[in-house]
Amino acid sequence: MPDPVSLEVVDGIAIVAIANPPVNALSQAVRAGLAGVFAAIEARDDVRAVVIYGSDRTFIAGADIREFGKPPLEPFLPDVINQIEACRLPVIASLHGTALGGGLEVAMGAHFRVADPAARFGLPEVTLGILPGAGGTQRLPRLAGAEVALDLITTGRQIGAEEALAIGLIDKIAAAGDPRTVGVAYAQDLVRQGAAPRRSSALPVQAVAPDVFEQARTRVAQKSRGQLAPLNCIKAVEGAMRLPFLEGLANERALFTELMGSDQRSALIHAFFAERQVAKVPDIKGVTARPIEKIGVIGGGTMGAGIAVAALLSGLKVTLIEREPEAVARAKANVTKTLEGSVKRGKLAQTKFDDIMATTFSASDDYSQLVDADLVIEAVFESMEVKKDVFTRLDAICKPGAVLATNTSYLDINEIAAMTSRPQDVIGLHFFSPAHVMRLLEIVVADKTAPEVTATGFELAKRLKKVAVRAGVCDGFIGNRILSHYRKAVDGAVLAGASPFDVDRALVDFGLAMGPFAVSDLAGLDIGWATRKRLAPTRDPREVYAAFSDRLCEAGHFGRKTGKGYYVYKEDGPCPNEDVLTHVADDRAAKGITPRAMSDDEIVDRYMAAMVNEAARVVEEGIALRPLDVDVTLLNGYGFPRWRGGPMQYADTVGLEKILADVARFAREDDFLWQPAPLLQRLVAEGKTFGDLNDA
Repeated sequence: MPDPVSLEVVDGIAIVAIANPPVNALSQAVRAGLAGVFAAIEARDDVRAVVIYGSDRTFIAGADIREFGKPPLEPFLPDVINQIEACRLPVIASLHGTALGGGLEVAMGAHFRVADPAARFGLPEVTLGILPGAGGTQRLPRLAGAEVALDLITTGRQIGAEEALAIGLIDKIAAAGDPRTVGVAYAQDLVRQGAAPRRSSALPVQAVAPDVFEQARTRVAQKSRGQLAPLNCIKAVEGAMRLPFLEGLANERALFTELMGSDQRSALIHAFFAERQVAKVPDIKGVTARPIEKIGVIGGGTMGAGIAVAALLSGLKVTLIEREPEAVARAKANVTKTLEGSVKRGKLAQTKFDDIMATTFSASDDYSQLVDADLVIEAVFESMEVKKDVFTRLDAICKPGAVLATNTSYLDINEIAAMTSRPQDVIGLHFFSPAHVMRLLEIVVADKTAPEVTATGFELAKRLKKVAVRAGVCDGFIGNRILSHYRKAVDGAVLAGASPFDVDRALVDFGLAMGPFAVSDLAGLDIGWATRKRLAPTRDPREVYAAFSDRLCEAGHFGRKTGKGYYVYKEDGPCPNEDVLTHVADDRAAKGITPRAMSDDEIVDRYMAAMVNEAARVVEEGIALRPLDVDVTLLNGYGFPRWRGGPMQYADTVGLEKILADVARFAREDDFLWQPAPLLQRLVAEGKTFGDLNDA
């Protein structure tokens, strides 16, 4: 392998190039190369300034992910950056593409920073459960102030060149061009001006309001419940304000080391890699996807409009089909309103909006408009008969080779595919609402789905910037099947003695953004009610069926859409619907259940044991390829706290023995619902984890 760091001296300017494709990650070889060239520069007397730049498409995008989880190798990044900053000559970082994480820390170790107009900057370490550990929490407050540093470091958000210049992170925005040329020109200007090294570590800290750190802790407590990394980030920045630089660095390193040994760091790293691993599906390795440029969407309600918007924003041409002219008008209005919202938020340029509405989006009640579509996504009412009718019509109209996709959440895709003469072209593309926002896309592979059609689904997901997970056919696929099981478990907790409000509170404290009963209100209680009625004929008589949810629906209370469900929705916010407790009490009495007190810990144990137990069945049956596919599904579609890594990672963390023991404990109350999954039993007996299956 060639040396990833090279040194060239031209007219007194030492030019340090980093070439470690694809993103110039800070591998051990890059760190060693930087240390070596700066040692060489110090020994020369023909150099007046130094320029560091990244070759190809970016400066330095961060750490080398191949080194994650491995023992660190010398030279360590903090030492390399300190060496750069200590250089006796002016050091200029010429920035383009991205300077993220350790890359931005390197740039802050330089004395001057010049950037391309399109460059992006950020310290995203908090999203991996750690903090910037190479001086970032110490240099950024000195350059931009503590409040800016707290914002960027605790959120991990990226900023553009204009904002970076405004806060003092960079010194100049240059006209777009080759970063080598830009950097050398800036260095020559500085030399002519007689500029001396300007070390970030030597800059005075700016005074801050006395309560700025307490306010930051309050914000973090509200937005990042239970997470350690944001709190340690605050402590590190606080140290920059109160300690000399070297002591602040030592404090940063201690806080960084604490996080490196935490379960949360392991969980977030697991989530990071799992989201990259899910796209590696053995069935489609080496398979070429079909080209997709024109798509059709059947159904213009919330889901269909969201799918259309996601496709339009990715540059696809979209034709939306509804039943009748009035429905077409409503669908077009839904899409237009959503896109206009993107314009108002600055996410979509007005010119791009105008172009979409004029050239790439159309709506009609005429199925023949789909004759040249490459892909059609059905997003109509969740009824097998309605969907069968749609696919019969699509089969007659669509061109050979067109991919026919259903957005069903639960229904049998094999049965839908059987309505066509081309079942090999039929696939499930299960979007999550709102479809233009939610990242998850379950790609449901039916029995006769062709590999290139599966590959097309994954390629579409990539284009739409979705996280795609392959799923097999069963009622609910991966996510909704598991949801139905843990939902029965929390319903059982309510029958046993907890209130729905107790359950929601305990699980929000566990890390969920919303409790399951509040989520049901948001989705619409009528949706779950329709599913329960659909499945009623097949319900096993041994099942302890919680009827209190049905009572709400029978009274016409469907959640937020009707203003009342488990909660009552008023102008000043939701509050518990006390009528629910009456429905629960009636249900308990009908079943002869005497309620008891239930701790928050038991509520969480029930929730997680049910989730993990059913997930183990989903993996063993091949509905999910690996445990990590379950984790990615629950993280991106169901609000599972990312810092816990997903249910399977959580189970490995607390121990599969505990999960199995909890299943046995709750089986004493309901031995039909709480039947241990064979895979879970086998892994415990063999002393293995779900992670072992990911590695297999």
